[in-house]
Parts: sequence; C-alpha cells; structure tokens
Amino acid sequence: MKTKIIIGSRGSELALWQANFIKKELLKANKTISVEISIIKTRGDKILDIALSKIGDKSLFTKELEIELLNKNIDIAVHSLKDLQTTIPTGLKLAAVTKRHPVEDVLIARKKGTTIWDLKEGAIVATGSLRRMSQLLHLRPDIEVVDLRGNVPSRIDKFVISNWDAIILARAGVERLNLKKHISSFIPTDEILPAVGQGALGIEINAENKIADEIVKVLHDQNTYYAVSAERALMKTLEGGCQVPIGAFGEVKSNGFYLDAIVGSLDGSITYRKKVKGKKTEAEKLGISLAKDLLKAGAKQILTEIYSKG
Repeated sequence: MKTKIIIGSRGSELALWQANFIKKELLKANKTISVEISIIKTRGDKILDIALSKIGDKSLFTKELEIELLNKNIDIAVHSLKDLQTTIPTGLKLAAVTKRHPVEDVLIARKKGTTIWDLKEGAIVATGSLRRMSQLLHLRPDIEVVDLRGNVPSRIDKFVISNWDAIILARAGVERLNLKKHISSFIPTDEILPAVGQGALGIEINAENKIADEIVKVLHDQNTYYAVSAERALMKTLEGGCQVPIGAFGEVKSNGFYLDAIVGSLDGSITYRKKVKGKKTEAEKLGISLAKDLLKAGAKQILTEIYSKG
C-alpha cells in the first residue's frame, strides 16, 4: 500500500500551480507514495480590499497552513518563499527550498517593449508592494503609484480595464501561469531588487514528520537555499515584513556568493543600498552583516519611522 502524502495549498491559481508542480516532482521521484492536495484559505486570501502593508501580519498567507501542519492534518505546506515569515513556528521546519525561477519583477504596460523609462511623465503604475513602490519612485519620482491586490490573473484583468499605464508583478508568477504574453519588459535587478525569497518555493513540514522530511529532500536545491538563507537572515535582522520596503538578491556565482540589498523610504526619496561578497557556506552570516551595515548607514531611521506610523 502506498504512503499517502497530503499537500496543503492556498486556493489561488498560482498556489495550485505550485502545489501541483511539487506533487508531480514527488511522484516522479517516488513510486511508493500517493499525493493529494488540500486547499486551505488563509487570512490574506480573505482580505482583498485592504493594502497588505496595512494589515500588518507577517504570517498573512501562511498561518492557517501552519496550523494544519501542527495539527497533522497535512504533511507538507507549499509556500511562495517570499510569503513565509523568517521565524518558523516551534514544531515546524523548512525542509526544502526549490530551485529558483528568475527573480526579476516585470512591467506590464499597454505596449510590448515598454520599460520603466518609457512611461510618460506622471504615469499611473499599480502594485501591491511597498518594496516596488519605493524603488520605482526612487527611479521615477514623477510616477503616481496606486495599490493593487488580488491573484496574478485578476491583477492583469484589473489592469486591462483600468486607466493605469502599467502594473508591476513578479516574473515567476506570470511565467508559471503562462501569462508571459502580457509582459512588456523585464525589470533588471540593478533597477529594482526582488522580494526576499522571490522565485523560490518553500516546503514546510511538521518537525516530527520523518517520512515527509525524507520524501521532500528530492525537491531541495542547495544553491538556492544559500541565496535565500542570506536574504532571510538579512530580513530577520532588519525585522522586516510586507510593511517595509526591503529588497534583496543573493546569488551563488563561480567566484563566490553575492548579496545585494536595499532599504528605502516609502516615497523613494531616500534609499540605502549595499552589496557584500563572501563564501556561500557563510550566507546567513553575510545576510546579518549586510543588514547591520544598512542599519548603520541610515536604514534604521527609515525603518523606525515606518514602524512608528504602523
């Protein structure tokens, strides 16, 4: 008899794509298991009319999945890693991190090939991310930014019928859902840094579940793990969440490990951006060290102001 593994997932198209992708990979690697997907609604899925930054919960898209893990109703929770808080609850474990999709954000505008720099003066751009807003306004202070919530297809649908000039989304979500035709241009990471963990999937399990722990090892990509560990250590040291404009990108290259990070004011007028290079095996230490450098440089004041308004 096959061992049944239950994957917990949010119900959005992207979340289900991710859960089904994990299901296929597990079944391909292991013929002794059967896999089911259980759809769980999170608080973030229920509150769609308020900006994420105003709800102020770091476990907005994960808490209900984690309760199901702790109660042993599911074996695996599949998260977009950028949604997973940096402190994993006691009793749970981040057991695997998948190979990362390209991390860039993308611009979806009225015309193919349009970049941030091609948008008209005073253009209206929609995004649900303070990180994107801050970095975009730093590059183009003339632009008007409006809030955008919802899953990837609904955001694109809203854009089509709106008077906005563009929206910004993560490349990973758009491409995974075969919506690449809508992309006007990729936004280079030297212009806008991605969210911590963007493009990677995090596989969370109950720490006592040894069977799940063994089964998910096949999903793990060590270089991606080094990269996101550095980013998550940086975010944790900065005490960041979706209320804070923080971007980071760790990358393993042939000549070392690189981490690039930014903290910006909400209006983009002040940004602190720093880079560090070191060994991939010391990725977490590099993340902590870079966060401390950013705080010393002036990011502490920005973060204190944002938290005091929160």
